[in-house]
Amino acid sequence: MGTETVRAQATDEVTERRREQRGWYFYDWACSVYSTSVLTVFLGPYLTSVAKHAADADGFVHPLGIPVRAGSFFAYAVSASVIVSIFVMPMAGAAADRTGRKKPLLALCAYLGATATTGMFFLDGDRYLLGGLLLIVANASVAVSMVLYNSYLPQIAPPEERDAVSSRGWAFGYAAGSLMLVVNLVLYSAHDSFGVSESTAVRICLASAGVWWGAFTLVPLKRLRDRPTASAGQASGHGWRQLSATVRDMRGKPLTLAFLFAYLVYNDGIQTVISQASVYGSEELGLSQSTLIVAVLLVQVLAVGGALGMGRLARTYGAKRTILGSLVAWTVTLGAGYFLPAGAPVWFFVLAAGIGLVLGGSQALSRSLFSHLVPSGKEAEYFSAYEMSDRGMSWLGPLLFGLTYQLTGSYRDAIISLVAFFVIGFVLLARVPVRQAVHDAGNPVPDRI
Repeated sequence: MGTETVRAQATDEVTERRREQRGWYFYDWACSVYSTSVLTVFLGPYLTSVAKHAADADGFVHPLGIPVRAGSFFAYAVSASVIVSIFVMPMAGAAADRTGRKKPLLALCAYLGATATTGMFFLDGDRYLLGGLLLIVANASVAVSMVLYNSYLPQIAPPEERDAVSSRGWAFGYAAGSLMLVVNLVLYSAHDSFGVSESTAVRICLASAGVWWGAFTLVPLKRLRDRPTASAGQASGHGWRQLSATVRDMRGKPLTLAFLFAYLVYNDGIQTVISQASVYGSEELGLSQSTLIVAVLLVQVLAVGGALGMGRLARTYGAKRTILGSLVAWTVTLGAGYFLPAGAPVWFFVLAAGIGLVLGGSQALSRSLFSHLVPSGKEAEYFSAYEMSDRGMSWLGPLLFGLTYQLTGSYRDAIISLVAFFVIGFVLLARVPVRQAVHDAGNPVPDRI
């Protein structure tokens, strides 16, 4: 084979890889709108109001005959969705690795979630049960789809490209969330000008996220391709048995397991800050709902630049050092948040800016670093465990936050208690020799990691 032929083949491979990577980015673009507009901004307050409308004189609703305070229904529905996803994720990961057919499973999860989200348009009156069911389906669907989506990363990017590719994916997601949130906020704020009620405007915002999710999922489904695996053709199923086998396999790779444990700790802190920052802003600092929404938008916009900027830093200093630096930044940000004066939106926006700058990069580089620690052919299985550590263990931070507030009566003490997750996570990650971990997983070791 001549030199020119070899060069042409190499060029074709690079072109195809770039095309597939661009398609991969678009699933972040598609599904992140759900996380931003639906889960973070609109659904919680709206579903709570629907539940209160359906409540009895004592403020309780009775799903399946169980008395539940209306104000707690949304939180319970989110918890139920986590439980459902924990059961489904191992089965999806096992099926994907055994059959080598990730794309049909990704399509199933994406369109199940998009359909449920679009169906939230019909969430009016006292239909709180419908809202809870749609939330459980949509939230579990996005969690399972992310297992499949993340498992493509080691296949579409060689080791030296993964930090940048992962960071671009997160950036695409935050950009989409910002764009759609702006559109939704215009509709919500000026609903009278559009001739719709506030309730109808919210339902349109919810449904539009589902339409967006479904429409842009077509791009990755067209460009991503399935690859046969060594276990393709074997019977799929028995997801929990496969998860047990994955955990046993990880025990033979203790450094991979050590990284996963470090990620579990510091990511729990990240997820708790995201979910509780609005509570801190409203209850402790006395800020308005509009201020909090603008802060969420600021986080989304800056997270785009933060993800890309930290991806560049990783090329110079390595992913591990960059993540460690971000954990220091998280600690400093929370420390500053403890001293924020009440009734001062400007300083809360500064805090939101600090969160935004480190949020996307912390998550993107953690994903790309973990991809180096996954044995070839077991991507979906290992990312199932990764996603479960992300979503399935996200109750520890809120528990600490709630207990601290219960014992001290201070949200300032509650927010500063979360520093423990970043300090412990820093120590655990610093102790992981990632180059040896990559080698032990049977993968080529990048020049910088």
